Amino acid sequence: MSNEIYFSNNHRDMCEQYGTGAGFQFEFYCSHCSDTWRSPFEVFTAGRAAGWVNKGVSAAWSMLSGNGSTITNAADGLAGATWGKSRDAAFERAIGNAQGHFKRCARCTSYVCAKCWNGGLGLCLSCAPDTAAEAEAARQRGVNEMVGQRAFEAGQKTGKSYDVSAPRQLVCPQCDHETHGAAFCGSCGYKLASPSACTSCQADVPDGSAFCPSCGTRR
Repeated sequence: MSNEIYFSNNHRDMCEQYGTGAGFQFEFYCSHCSDTWRSPFEVFTAGRAAGWVNKGVSAAWSMLSGNGSTITNAADGLAGATWGKSRDAAFERAIGNAQGHFKRCARCTSYVCAKCWNGGLGLCLSCAPDTAAEAEAARQRGVNEMVGQRAFEAGQKTGKSYDVSAPRQLVCPQCDHETHGAAFCGSCGYKLASPSACTSCQADVPDGSAFCPSCGTRR
């Protein structure tokens, strides 16, 4: 394999060394949008054969109540001896194919798919965004910001009539349902009355209190 490493940060190894599914396959993905492309599956013959041998030997020795570990170890060893070199060669072929599906940005060196490539500049869309798309996005941001500002101003006008000094129960004391400051509980209909006033000092006395928390007068 060549010394230069391609797709080091945006590929997934899907290879299997043993069994009926033994083979080589790699998944590459675009650094900008994460769309993926998979290399064609290549069978790893030695690993697949080892799986068949192991399965056959295990079945045969099970019937004979024996031990076929020597044969299965030999099959696994043969597959293991050729695995690394075969995988590297398959990966190099997969990279060669992947380079036809991805472009390498000259600025950030990321590999991106054709949809995320600005061919006129030879850069990815992260480094050189599409001008028309950026203009429309900026236009929409402007609309949203202006609407947000107008809505904020309208809220300020509405807020002038909100009684900020009135106490409100945010949780119903009867059913524990959230009330959002309403006069009645939306779950059980319980009347969320304002706290009673102390007959002595006129301070608010929370429901359930036997004495005024301000002056100690008994309710």
